[in-house]
Order: sequence, then C-alpha cells, then structure tokens
Amino acid sequence: MEKYKFFSNTKCEFFPCHKGAGETFNCLFCYCPLYALGDKCGGNFLYLENGVKSCENCLIPHSEGGYDYIMSKICGLIDLAKK
Repeated sequence: MEKYKFFSNTKCEFFPCHKGAGETFNCLFCYCPLYALGDKCGGNFLYLENGVKSCENCLIPHSEGGYDYIMSKICGLIDLAKK
C-alpha cells in the first residue's frame, strides 16, 4: 500500500468515529469529500427525517480501498463545482 493513501489517528478524541473501526481504519478522509454528491456518492448512507445525510454506517472512505474509490469519483465533484 502506498503510504500517502492511508493514515490512522488512533489518538483522536473522536476515534473510533464509526462502528466497526479497526486496525485498518483510514482517517485520511476524516470528512468525506463525496458527501456533496448526495445520493450519487455510492456509500452506505441514509437521509434523516430532517433531510440531513447521515454517513454513520459508511466505511468506504475509511477502508483500505477508500482512497482509490474517492479518486474514482472526483470527476463528479469537479462537475458539481462547475455548476
């Protein structure tokens, strides 16, 4: 694994921020850049009654392949920013 694709901060006061966080929990994308894609992010999310998108059950950006997945979706963010 390339080192720039993974960072784990087990001393963070919020760690673990998701259920299921383990030794391979990647903190690189602490805040998921795909949040803005709404229902097109591809993650395991749900919308709360108040309309807020909840990603508490999504581990995609925190998984071993998370970096590559995020990079594969970056074009969607670029297109969103152009609008």
